[in-house]
Amino acid sequence: MWPRWRKPSHGYETTPVPLARPAHSSFSLPTLKDVHALLREEDDDTSSSAANNPRRPSVFHRVRIATAALRAWRSLLDPGPAPPAVGGEEKRIVLYHTSLHVIRKTFDDCRAVRSILRGFRVAVDERDLAMDSGFLAEMKGLLGRQRLGLPQVFIGGRYVGGADEIRQLNESGELKRLVEGVAPAAAGGCERCGGVAFVLCGSCSGSRKRYMEKGGGVFRSCPACNENGLARCPDCCPPAL
Repeated sequence: MWPRWRKPSHGYETTPVPLARPAHSSFSLPTLKDVHALLREEDDDTSSSAANNPRRPSVFHRVRIATAALRAWRSLLDPGPAPPAVGGEEKRIVLYHTSLHVIRKTFDDCRAVRSILRGFRVAVDERDLAMDSGFLAEMKGLLGRQRLGLPQVFIGGRYVGGADEIRQLNESGELKRLVEGVAPAAAGGCERCGGVAFVLCGSCSGSRKRYMEKGGGVFRSCPACNENGLARCPDCCPPAL
């Protein structure tokens, strides 16, 4: 059997065990039962030592305290990935949707979410992927996924979800709380764009080409508009990302 550990005042020592056993004695390998018995004896010795000296906690207790403190310190240094955000410090609603009636369900979901958000009479930054394909790359960069459905909604700089999440939040009343603090919608809509959120590019008049005198006089692509020769309305649309 294994020797029992004793803890004297100057350190740990073991009781001497004979190197050889008599021929008539039998030797058996230690079992799990013997190991558990040793652990119980060690715990009894540790408990009695702690009772005699209550001001000095056991080694195992100090290790547990140090481990818990290290775990808490790591959590403070690395709080984890933050949810994706969009927009600036001003609280607003950003809606990625499409106005193309190509896929019936997608079009119906986009129209339903637009109707729900507009029902709160707050300003909604509607980013139509049919009007500007750059919004698709912008949305993929925010969510980190390649295959995305429409619509997608951000409120107050935080991702909320798609059509199913907006419907559930609206039915539970939670959506009303989320839109609190958003600027109210302009009365009567925007006079410049008529609510489309896009206007004809003022630099190239929608031609997507600008004449450059440098290089002998050539036409180059206009950097101020998208692939449709349109630019976001400066009166009703906040600056894009």
